[in-house]
Order: sequence, then structure tokens, then C-alpha cells
Amino acid sequence: MIDSAHVIPAWQLYGEDSPFPDLLHIERIVDRAAGLDWRIAPHRHVHLHQMFLIRSGRARLTIDGAAQDMACPAVANIPRGVVHGFAFSAGTDGYVLTLPAADFPELFVDPAETAPLLARAFIAPAPEDMQAPFAQLAALHHGPGALRRLRLRAGAVSLCCTLAELAPHAPGTHTPGDPRIARFEALIRRELASGWTLGDYAHALAISERQLRRLCTGQTGLSAHGFLETIRLREACRMLAYTRMQVQEVGFALGFDDPAYFTRTFRRGMGLAPGLYRKRLDGVG
Repeated sequence: MIDSAHVIPAWQLYGEDSPFPDLLHIERIVDRAAGLDWRIAPHRHVHLHQMFLIRSGRARLTIDGAAQDMACPAVANIPRGVVHGFAFSAGTDGYVLTLPAADFPELFVDPAETAPLLARAFIAPAPEDMQAPFAQLAALHHGPGALRRLRLRAGAVSLCCTLAELAPHAPGTHTPGDPRIARFEALIRRELASGWTLGDYAHALAISERQLRRLCTGQTGLSAHGFLETIRLREACRMLAYTRMQVQEVGFALGFDDPAYFTRTFRRGMGLAPGLYRKRLDGVG
């Protein structure tokens, strides 16, 4: 019997407003919650780590079905894969910071000091001096400027270090999901050009292909193939954005033997062909 967790939506914030994810995303809670009647249904983010700051108002956070009230001002740490939902009082003020975990290995990947502290979902009182850095990061994110990406990274890392210092060490906090999912993702990134099948990944994880499918569905809300494809698509976006590799070279680097099939797969996932995608990033077309 398949775990009912597969019906929980896996949301991808990036790509909602632009064709390529920025280094990070930060927005006011009112900007997302007001249009949803101040309620955000339970969901999870497969690749994204989130940090909430509630400055005023009231909020109830649900983590894997357990509801907790947030006494403002408060912060909440939501690792990728954790099922969470919110009910806010109208007018609640605060921020949500979203980071693609793979782009911040210094925070989320062992042996980073912060990795085990941020791998658990938790709520903590927010220090008074934590509110200004959120506002500064939001202002920087919404405008151009010299050294923008470097300043965004520095601000996000600093905030996450502060958050990690607030992490509870007592038992009873949410524990991370099955570690085999992290190993599966690491194998995918390592073997992108190898053309591995799901059977190959299952063998490397010492489980059956059926077990891998069930594990991935239960832990991420995606099929194993869907999980694999989202990672390949993210890597394709990065290569198109940050390298001058030809489109077919990007496809080959990701294990696509047929350039036309890579183009079709990319268009299906991103809504436009890889060449046009790159032109839009360059401000052309």
C-alpha cells in the first residue's frame, strides 16, 4: 500500500514569476498569504529550504500534521521535504526566505557545521536584531546593484547561521527524512552524464527498484522518475545560465544522447526551448 503522503503537493516556488531561479527568493508573508485567505495548505518543497520570520500577528504552523502556535516575534526553520502548512491571522507581518539547498552546500551539506542543526524543523523566539537583516536582504533581492549575488549569499548565510544557533537540542524536534533520499540525490548529481536507470540507482542504494519508487513517493511526493527529472532540469538551467556550452553539449552532459529529446524534455518542463531560455536570460527576445 502506497503511503498517503503521495497526495501532498510538492511546490516549486522558482519559475512562478521568471524562467530561471534567482540565487534565493524572499518575500513578505502578506504577498503570498493574503491572496490565499491567510492559509497555506500542507505541502512540501523537494529541493528548497525555507526560513520564516513572523514579526507581528498570529500564526499556527503545522509540521507533519502536528500544529504549533508561533508566539511573535518568532522564526521557523523548514528543511526541504518536510510537510508544512500555515494559518495566519489577517495582516500578519513577516518574511519568508527560500534557498535552493543544493546551491548552499556550505549550509546544508555535511560536513557543514550548520547542516545537522538546520536539518530539523523547529520554531524559536526571534532575536530583536534578526528583523533588520531580513528587511535588508529583501531590499537587496528586489533591486539591482553591484555585487548583488555575492551580497545576497553573504546575507543568507549570516541569517542561517543565526537560525542554526537557535536550533533546539532537546529531543522531540522533527527528525530528518529517510537519509537514502539524500543519497539518491547525491548519486543523481554524480552520475548525470552516465545515463543510469532507476535500477542502477536502486542497486547503488542496496534496495530494489520497487522500494526506491515507494521510498521516493513517500518522502518527496514525486515519483522516482519525476524526482530524477527535476534535478536534471535544474542542472540544465544552471548550465544554460552560467556556461557557454552549446545546447546539445548541455544535453550530453546530462545523459541525453538525442539533442532533440533533450529539447523536448526541457520545453515540457520549462515551457520554452533551451535556446530561447538562454536568450531570455541574456535579455534577448
